[in-house]
Amino acid sequence: MSNINFSIAKRYLFGKKSTNLINIITGISIFGIAVGTAALILILSVFNGLENVLTSLFNPYNPDLKVTPIEGKFFSVSDSQLKEISAIDGIQSVSRTLEEVCLFEYKGSQEIGIIKGVDEGYVNVTRLDTSIRYGRYRLSDNGVFYGVVEEGIRNKLALNIDNSLTPIMAFMPMRKNKSAGTKEFISKSLYPSGVFSKTHEDSGQYVITSIDLARALLQQESQLSTLELKLSEDANETSIKKAIAEIIGPSVIIKNKYEQDSQTLKMIAIEKWIGFLITGLTLFLIAFNLVGALWMIVLDKKKDMTIFKSFGYTNQNIRNLIMTLGLLITTIGIILGFIVGLSLYFAQKEFGLIGMPDGLMIEAYPVQLKLSDFIIVTLSVFVIGLLASLLPSFKASSLPIDLKS
Repeated sequence: MSNINFSIAKRYLFGKKSTNLINIITGISIFGIAVGTAALILILSVFNGLENVLTSLFNPYNPDLKVTPIEGKFFSVSDSQLKEISAIDGIQSVSRTLEEVCLFEYKGSQEIGIIKGVDEGYVNVTRLDTSIRYGRYRLSDNGVFYGVVEEGIRNKLALNIDNSLTPIMAFMPMRKNKSAGTKEFISKSLYPSGVFSKTHEDSGQYVITSIDLARALLQQESQLSTLELKLSEDANETSIKKAIAEIIGPSVIIKNKYEQDSQTLKMIAIEKWIGFLITGLTLFLIAFNLVGALWMIVLDKKKDMTIFKSFGYTNQNIRNLIMTLGLLITTIGIILGFIVGLSLYFAQKEFGLIGMPDGLMIEAYPVQLKLSDFIIVTLSVFVIGLLASLLPSFKASSLPIDLKS
């Protein structure tokens, strides 16, 4: 029966109608479904592209694993624990860091930023040296402290990287032995050696320097803010996390590269599916054209329906016939939508038809398609087409038998 319904539905769709208006409305229905399908594909591809760009930015700065305290700002790791962690299979390098909000002053200009003290293994963990845009990566030399600064704070302090005579002064409130008459701030000097940037925006506030300088400023001799780890390519992340937790204890949380920026990725995912939902609802409204097209075909073929019933077609068979017709129209719209969507996708990917605002790191909106996108869009549009076909199919099955008409 399904093959018969498909043959009849195909004949009804492509065969001659009593009026050209039915063809126009049917064409509008197919066009609307095609446009909606293409829009869904493009929306998913754009958000996938943005997500891919953001995750690629994590590579030079975010470590493979970061160990941070669950409560408070600092935690302790003994030398023996550090050796145990370094010996875990799959860990290539470990770096200790210490960071805190700090007041920086340079030639009379002051700015609040974050000072991050790192040890000699930090450059092996994050490859920050590959993100240096000006100057070079240097943290200390012969007892003199240096620092690489992020683009944002460099601009706000108007730092001159080539000036080796004027230091940056870092100020931190005294934490120990604070009594009446003593200084309220401790200060240390460091010289800017380079500028790095996680993105091309001027919002960064980090100054990265030697952990010895940070410890002197914070008066923290053994405490750490994070442990940052570099893993080998074939490392088992889950087992490494478990081994670290067993060594340090339950007082820390261990995040991988993407979990460290989970809020950003969650925001993109939320925007992605909100955009998908809004477009889907718009497509649902457009699908009402399909309701009208199906009903006009039913009215045009009313005599056929009554003949089918006299030959033994049940109400369920009539409903299935109209549902098949609705899904056939939907399928044609999906195929055309995929063709249009893929054409625009490859045009954007190759030629950058829609550009990004000036000053950003990318010139055109990034796009990326996944197989799951086609599955999601196909199922979504099919469900919309199915819902739009329900009313005409039930109405058609309730038509009275009238062979005289």
